[in-house]
Amino acid sequence: MGSTNDLPVLKYLDNENKKLTLHLYVQILGKIRMCFAPRKNHWWYITLYVYDKGFTTRSIPINNGFDSFSLNLNILQNKLEITKSTGELKDFDLYNGLPVATFYNNVINFLEDLDIQVKMNDKPYDLNIDNRFSEITDLHYYEMEYSNAFWRTFLWIDSIFKEFSGRFYGKTCPIHLYWHSLDLAVTRFSGKKAPEMPKEARISDKDAYTHECISFGFWAGDENMQEPAFYSYTYPAPKGLEKKALKPNAAKWVINNGNPMAILTYAELLKENDPGKSLLKFLESAYQAGAELAEWDVENLTVPPLEDL
Repeated sequence: MGSTNDLPVLKYLDNENKKLTLHLYVQILGKIRMCFAPRKNHWWYITLYVYDKGFTTRSIPINNGFDSFSLNLNILQNKLEITKSTGELKDFDLYNGLPVATFYNNVINFLEDLDIQVKMNDKPYDLNIDNRFSEITDLHYYEMEYSNAFWRTFLWIDSIFKEFSGRFYGKTCPIHLYWHSLDLAVTRFSGKKAPEMPKEARISDKDAYTHECISFGFWAGDENMQEPAFYSYTYPAPKGLEKKALKPNAAKWVINNGNPMAILTYAELLKENDPGKSLLKFLESAYQAGAELAEWDVENLTVPPLEDL
């Protein structure tokens, strides 16, 4: 993808149920990965990743590490694929109108056929849905065209995030898809511990925010932000962050849960002559704003171009 015209059109409004259906598919795969993957800091062991056909769990160890399997949401060919290190393969078609319950039951049954037993909390997380995945028959809005646009958008953004990620010497998470909110994210850490959270805070937040960080991401819209958008926030948020300049001009600060969050909508990015460079400018300006005010060692954390070494 080299120009704005190559980028997919991705909208939230009028696609809410298509996105929610896809979101639930991804949550199922993420919850399965969480059952088996060894724990890693900041929940990095539960995420999914963009790959050249869709979204994948990557290799998940089983049987004390002597075997492994992966779950691949192959959007390009509209299949769910399960591969095992023994060479076995199971797959089924993703078709327009595939209910969440059917998707879930197929995945679980095929895993059992591969002698992989899953014990998981089989309810959606943080989506105001009380039914178990196996009971969700009313959400059947998988649509090939929307899912393809969704994946291709994330595929392009994944490449830009990787370029941005390579500019930083400090601890940085992989570019990964968090299934609870369906956002693609990358986070930088200063190396310093963050203030301890109150005891009543959710364990997910306590593990995610043990250290100072600046996070960057993209999500395809929700009820609060009803269009796809890029974001960045600094934790803990330094005083005066919302007064710092952002690039490009369409980027702005909003207050989210009492703290400043930098926002650049996907629609505004598509108006830029070079969306890739403009997205990098947004990420860099948000980073510089947070890092300078939080007194990070910006100079020593910056990776110089090879010609400057």
